[in-house]
Amino acid sequence: MASSPQSTGRVPEDARGRVLRHTATVSRLTAYVAVWTIVAFLAGLLFFLSSSRTVVVASHDAQVSPDLGGHVVVHTGPVLPDFRLDTGNTLGVDIRLGKTEARSTDDLVRRYISIAGQPDAQVAKVKDAVVDMAWDAALRGAVVGLVPILVWLLLGRRRRRDLGARALGPQGALAGLLVVFLVLMAWQPWTRNESVVESEHPWMSLGDFVGPDVTLPEEAAGIEVRGDVTTDQTRRLLTSAISKYESSKSWYVTAATDAAALDLHQPSEGETVVVLVADRHDNIGMDQVARALGDAAGATAVFDAGDDTSAGKSWEEFSLDSVTQAFDGLRRYGVAGNHDHGTFVSSYLDSHGWTMMDGEVTDGPDGATLLGVDDPRSSGLGAWRDETGLSFDEVGQRLSDVACASPVRVSTMLVHDADLAADALARGCVDLVLAGHLHVQEGPTRVVGSNGQVGYSYTTGTAGGAAYAIAIGGKPRRDAQISLVTYRDGRPVGIQPVTLRTTGEFHVAAYIPLVLTPSRVETAQK
Repeated sequence: MASSPQSTGRVPEDARGRVLRHTATVSRLTAYVAVWTIVAFLAGLLFFLSSSRTVVVASHDAQVSPDLGGHVVVHTGPVLPDFRLDTGNTLGVDIRLGKTEARSTDDLVRRYISIAGQPDAQVAKVKDAVVDMAWDAALRGAVVGLVPILVWLLLGRRRRRDLGARALGPQGALAGLLVVFLVLMAWQPWTRNESVVESEHPWMSLGDFVGPDVTLPEEAAGIEVRGDVTTDQTRRLLTSAISKYESSKSWYVTAATDAAALDLHQPSEGETVVVLVADRHDNIGMDQVARALGDAAGATAVFDAGDDTSAGKSWEEFSLDSVTQAFDGLRRYGVAGNHDHGTFVSSYLDSHGWTMMDGEVTDGPDGATLLGVDDPRSSGLGAWRDETGLSFDEVGQRLSDVACASPVRVSTMLVHDADLAADALARGCVDLVLAGHLHVQEGPTRVVGSNGQVGYSYTTGTAGGAAYAIAIGGKPRRDAQISLVTYRDGRPVGIQPVTLRTTGEFHVAAYIPLVLTPSRVETAQK
């Protein structure tokens, strides 16, 4: 009687073949994955370490390059010393500051002091650039990792055998030498990574550079400078900057702490609070104060009435980055002011999460309807959408026509200059006009329109404490103001101005109710 495979323990030939084929397939796939992983990693690392990005950092065009030096190194140029800080790991970043706009070295240092007091936005920008380079390098490395596998498969078994035989002969040796030559030409290990001037000067601690008479802030611990600039003038400049940094940062930190403890009007159930800022003029120190006030009042959105910059230039990205990060998590709406020259400010904020008013009615917080447009003087063209050559009054007329033609009542018109919305108020087509531009508070002023509808005009003071078109560096030059606007059922119902004096004291004005003409729904409910 014939024995079965189970009784003899033998595996049938067809089953054994399937097992062997399956094992071979798994082995090949494992080898492919291993080759792809190794090649992709090495190629990606090479791409990453040889990549760079040009971004605007600390008001400079800056080239950011990753390395494995374990430090953030900032090359400032020929006047100020280079700085570096240990990252705590192998990954490092090399930042070379390029061109910027500054009238003097003192102006530039004051700008550095202000940015150093609020560095988070700049740190985040560098991190984003490095992460972007890492993803780009990983993608390119992943593609390169497929090349040897595809070549292996395309050659086929027979061709691989032929090439293997040739590799052991003179042709293989010649090909190997050619590969080594190409690698050396690409690598060029005989070149120096640093210039002679840099390599001849060692790094020293910031404390040693400025001397024992200067008390460094805690956040300066670990900072090193390259001791290639040792003149007394440079030391005095840096010492003065440290002193101003300490006083400026502590002033704004104290103000933000005090703002968080203020007794502000709190929204009732069903109400929404919006922070209104205008005329920051690059004073990023006030951003933390404005956010603290918003949090204390329970705000969920922010209106920016323009003039975030002094000239609308790309070097002022630090100001736009700061206000964007300060109000992270809140719904953000804005317009550009007359000092935000050109289209840079509006387009930059739009690409960073702000809803920029463009002359069309849009949905706002708590069901509010918003209308607004950049100040016509910001672009120098008086542009209305795709039209150009319109005057300030003509843009105001167009804005008024849009408001009055809207099928739903416009609850808020956000503009930089309240005069731009004067006609809309006069015709009774808007509940509330919010603006800045004057650097001082005006209103809220009650206006009865020609149609019998009530509206209000309100101009908030300068959030940056700007006396003129620039407020960067040190304490505010004049009283700084942030306003809190309350909405209920999509309509504004009250405003509370909060002013920070140049003395560091807050003045919290009384909550000002806005009494509007009841809507049809409100009338029916009554």
